[in-house]
Amino acid sequence: MTPEALAPRLPSPLEEAEDERFARHGVRLLLKRDDLIHPDLVGNKWRKLVLNLEAAAGRPVLTFGGAYSNHLRATAAAGRLLGFPTIGVVRGDELAGRPLNPSLAQCAADGMRLHFVDRSTYRRKSSPDVLAGLLESLCPDAYVVPEGGSNSLAVQGCTALGEELRGVAEVVGVACGTGGTLAGLAAGLAPGQRALGVPVLKGGFLEAEMRALQRAAFGEVRGDWTLDDRFHFGGYARVPAELEAFARDFEGRHGVGVERVYVAKLLYALLRLAEEGAFERGARVAAVITGRP
Repeated sequence: MTPEALAPRLPSPLEEAEDERFARHGVRLLLKRDDLIHPDLVGNKWRKLVLNLEAAAGRPVLTFGGAYSNHLRATAAAGRLLGFPTIGVVRGDELAGRPLNPSLAQCAADGMRLHFVDRSTYRRKSSPDVLAGLLESLCPDAYVVPEGGSNSLAVQGCTALGEELRGVAEVVGVACGTGGTLAGLAAGLAPGQRALGVPVLKGGFLEAEMRALQRAAFGEVRGDWTLDDRFHFGGYARVPAELEAFARDFEGRHGVGVERVYVAKLLYALLRLAEEGAFERGARVAAVITGRP
């Protein structure tokens, strides 16, 4: 069975969110509802996985993630739906003896074999010796997908997101973890459109990663894209009270569930940028909704 047999909803819907906080600055907010693509392979996870799954051609898929990884959950769901084995290498060997959290429990329920490694080993997961050791011990013929699903095939898969948004917004914002979605999005947009990435991790490392991903996918850096590193709220999965209050308010205003790790930070950033005058009056700004709560 191929990924297309899962009947994804493409192109994903585009909805206008009438919001006076943006309107008073002359900005129209659009929501690109990638969270509605598929009930199990939500948002950018579909776009990043589809070409990788075609390349795997039914072989076991080995991939990486933390204890609450959306990518691990999506890969496990794809394995269940399409009938191929999945192996998840999870950061933190201290988790091995504990009850599984809901995220990892769902991975296991979908048939994913979980393998916990210490954090030092996990940091070196891409090195040839560590990767060879993992493959030898877990599944020598596995197809390897990197953490977050971001590789050249994932970037190519995400160009469709930009193509679906051609001509409908001057700026397209997306929250970033590993950078693969932004790399493809920017390449797919038309000239005159700009992609804005909002990193959810602190560290300022993503620009170099973006350039490397685009060169691997296309042989060059493509598109007009920028990053704004100010809205990580202290780091990955940090949801302080201010951000939680903002997300709840947005949900109440628009009836759209706001995923806290990525989407809340993106929407908060877009509002602050509108207040700062970062967008021209009359601009249409599209926010890519990459996940569900």
